[in-house]
Amino acid sequence: MTDRHATKRLLKTLVISIILLFLLGYTTYEIQKVMFGPRIEVTSPVNGSLISNSFTEISGVAKNIKDISMNDRKIFIDEQGNFKEHILLSYGYNAITIKATDKFGRNTEKMVEVIYK
Repeated sequence: MTDRHATKRLLKTLVISIILLFLLGYTTYEIQKVMFGPRIEVTSPVNGSLISNSFTEISGVAKNIKDISMNDRKIFIDEQGNFKEHILLSYGYNAITIKATDKFGRNTEKMVEVIYK
């Protein structure tokens, strides 16, 4: 009978441990949003690139954001945080500024500089 109680106690301890590990992992995953704030990664075009088409596409990924804008014009993201916007470049040097704000009011900014030739 004691072997049966020991097995029950071990099983109960194992189940509680698994639940606690899951909760700890989920908490760590969620807290990274609070710790790191908004993040922007521009995938296209590469900063400093030479572009031959005046109507070009700016794309990238934004994480942990509430609002995002490009050159002070609101843009939208999909469920994964991807954004894709078209912009008309002027001849020569162009600076494209992407700004994002998270739900805590923290801001981040990413500037992409391109040359239209």
